[in-house]
Amino acid sequence: MSSSSPLVDLHRIDTSIRMLKQYLEADDIAPLIEVLESLAADPRNAALRAQLSAIFDGLGPLQGAVLTYAPYISIVLAGDLFEDDTD
Repeated sequence: MSSSSPLVDLHRIDTSIRMLKQYLEADDIAPLIEVLESLAADPRNAALRAQLSAIFDGLGPLQGAVLTYAPYISIVLAGDLFEDDTD
């Protein structure tokens, strides 16, 4: 199962972090930035991907702004939708 988590593109994660910090209020997205930085350090960590999904879900109306400035996040989140979770 550990090999099923695809590797994220570190350059695109770094770009996403930079864009979010530049265009959105840091206080509003601090947990999102933290999990993205952790994911950049450990790109195959499934728990961090799940945390990213939970944090993104909790952003409410900010989701649109996040995806405007960091569209790569939608690719990371969508990749998790297609993983095999069958028992």
